[in-house]
Amino acid sequence: MKRREFLNAAAAAAAGGAFVATPIRAKAQAESTASDTMHPPQPAAMAFSFEDVARLATERAAKVYKQPVADQVGSFADLNYDQYRAIRFRRDKDPLSRTSRFSMDLLPPGMIFYEPVNINIVRDGVPIKIDFDPKLLEFDPSQFPDGADLETKGDMGWSGFRLRTILNRPGVMDEFLVFQGASYFRAVARGTLYGLSARGLAIKTGSPDGEEFPLFTDFWVHEPDETSESVRIHALLDSKSLTAAFQFDVNPGAVTMVRTRVAIFPRVDLQHTGIAPLTSMFWFSPASRRNVDDYRPAVHDSDGLQMHTGAGQALWRSLSSHKTLQISSFIDKNPRGFGLIQRNRQFTDYQDAEAMYHQRPSAWIQPEGEWGEGEVRLIEIPVENEFNDNIVSYWVPKEVLKKDQRHEFRYRLSFAPLPPNDVPLAKVRQVRSGRSINVETTRSFIIDFDRSLFTDELPQFQVSASAGRIVHSYIKPLVAQNVLRLAFEFEPGAATLADLQALLVDKDGVALSETWLSRWSA
Repeated sequence: MKRREFLNAAAAAAAGGAFVATPIRAKAQAESTASDTMHPPQPAAMAFSFEDVARLATERAAKVYKQPVADQVGSFADLNYDQYRAIRFRRDKDPLSRTSRFSMDLLPPGMIFYEPVNINIVRDGVPIKIDFDPKLLEFDPSQFPDGADLETKGDMGWSGFRLRTILNRPGVMDEFLVFQGASYFRAVARGTLYGLSARGLAIKTGSPDGEEFPLFTDFWVHEPDETSESVRIHALLDSKSLTAAFQFDVNPGAVTMVRTRVAIFPRVDLQHTGIAPLTSMFWFSPASRRNVDDYRPAVHDSDGLQMHTGAGQALWRSLSSHKTLQISSFIDKNPRGFGLIQRNRQFTDYQDAEAMYHQRPSAWIQPEGEWGEGEVRLIEIPVENEFNDNIVSYWVPKEVLKKDQRHEFRYRLSFAPLPPNDVPLAKVRQVRSGRSINVETTRSFIIDFDRSLFTDELPQFQVSASAGRIVHSYIKPLVAQNVLRLAFEFEPGAATLADLQALLVDKDGVALSETWLSRWSA
């Protein structure tokens, strides 16, 4: 989906960003806010739960899928970029006004957001639907000089929502989570800015038949109490191939943790459905700078796929730019974790004072329970700029997800500058590549490993290629930079595609570093 040029700027618009927190409002005042357009609660024997969403997903899976689409009418028709940004949710209509820890904005339709989404607040265990109402929005007069039509709403609905909390500065409510567009959602941790996205599920990604984008059609946001440090969100996802029930328990902070539970109900047998998908952007880096004329040394939201396998192996797959679609698979059983990582975190790595790529978060998936056999799949899509997401990673189960059965997965999704470091191995610090100064058809590769684990003798190393030939390889300590530099040249010969691999080992061949992987293409 071509969303980046809109979403990145929208996050910094007046509708996003931050606002100054106010003291908790009295209950009487709170009940006169967004509840004005809420359906009154109905008596319930039990509190609304994940199984209620699963039941709704089961019922919907038995029906033919119909994509919800609404015509954009009134003041929401034919909006340009600046006009959409000029529509803001009214702060005095906050659906979470009864707590001072969290705040919520409902997001309007318009622009690329034309699919109506049902949003409910779960209060005291009872779901209360918030009807779409233009009166809950403010329209900047600079973009709407004649005022806004607050009466015409047709069959439009909300396009999503964002949540806020005190995250970076005392007394200021920063947004930390947003759900908007298909099944996409993004989160930030303290000191980071929006970058890569997570998704509910990935269906037919990279398929020649075209990707299927499932949609979160319904949300239930549970009103947290005054002592709660997290927010529970239930969601119903629907698409042509499946329905699914989700539970997200979101705890913002230095690490924003999204503990996720999903139950999938296929309408058809599913063979290549992506679990815990992440979507990011990679244009170029010092290791992959194909036909780029740009003042910046690197432009990306993520520079690598990191993976800890079920057998305990640590992998670092550098992302690359290619002329053609590339799909890589990493077969595993019960993976310990994987994610798209922004490892280089200094301003000098990017020299971009506007995009601030050094502050983009990494996202790490930690499965809960045994996921069995399958593969982590990485998809790299060709791009010519930084305005399109082109990197996708997710887990693909080996077993087919059978029609008319329930398939459940649980995992922890964390957004933070870097994932937890629980593997005592040397990490790849930086990778560089370029044409050899000696032979035009040969590529030079420079891999800098962290040197802090090596105080005495140098480790040995292993370098290999699936095609072509590795020559002139050596290792050299750079004491001032605290790295071990592994350098080699790659002669592709007649090959047009090759997977490269490098590893530091001891004299017995035991790994002392994570395994560096990269794909070269002509």
